Amino acid sequence: MQMNATYTSFVAVGDSFTEGMSDGLPDGSYRGWADLLAARLAARSPGFRYANLAVRGKLIGQIADEQSAAAAELGADVVTLVGGLNDVLRPKCDVDEVCARLAEAADRLAPSCKQLVLMRSPGRRGPVLERFRPRMEQLFSFVDALAERHEAVVVDLFGAEVLGDARLWADDRLHLNAEGHRRVAEAVWQALGHEPEADWRATLPPAVRPGWAARRASDARFTREHLVPWIGRRLTGRSSGDGRTGAHFSADEGRAFWVTPPAGGAATTGDVTGWLRAQP
Repeated sequence: MQMNATYTSFVAVGDSFTEGMSDGLPDGSYRGWADLLAARLAARSPGFRYANLAVRGKLIGQIADEQSAAAAELGADVVTLVGGLNDVLRPKCDVDEVCARLAEAADRLAPSCKQLVLMRSPGRRGPVLERFRPRMEQLFSFVDALAERHEAVVVDLFGAEVLGDARLWADDRLHLNAEGHRRVAEAVWQALGHEPEADWRATLPPAVRPGWAARRASDARFTREHLVPWIGRRLTGRSSGDGRTGAHFSADEGRAFWVTPPAGGAATTGDVTGWLRAQP
């Protein structure tokens, strides 16, 4: 990988992890690692263009069907493809089918870009991770093979011990918080050949275990605010992504579009909500 390479465009494809949940901004929108990475790449390349097509709740078949063709049409320098975790975390899952659909998306995207980036997604330490670990490891082994096929970069977030720390995860216990997303952005930044600006694998200080009452209150809040609604969606066949399109996808036009920093320089905070729509 060439160090300090210059990239002029970036397309992100995937689910809630890439959409940016739960790195919330004051206006209620999400930022996330992809926005953070886009802002840093834009600071090195005037006229930089960015599109984030990721939508929360999407399964790998939906990502392949709804996002990969639109992303390929944009012809970006860099494309990130992360998906399949929503599938393997479901009670019933054919991991071989998940891998086949991931391969379908990668086969479509790889020829369209200069650099395809795949990831071994992070996992929050705990009983849920251990229950689904065999499926995740099967998926991630396939990601490695897929990367070799397409000369793609693999960012191994699953193997980073610190990203399993609960303190880098949001209250929903399913998505990274702001610090978690910051570390993922740094990991991808380095994987693309740029000089490190921080140690994204750096361990956190020793944790202070909350008291019994605090833990019970946290569990009750998690159940009420996150677990029960999630179960409700599963029972009714709904998804948190129903009716949503990617941040940079026009439902009216049926196509993806680019955004770019306003004249005068790129945003430095990673907040791209104020970027302008780029003309085709």
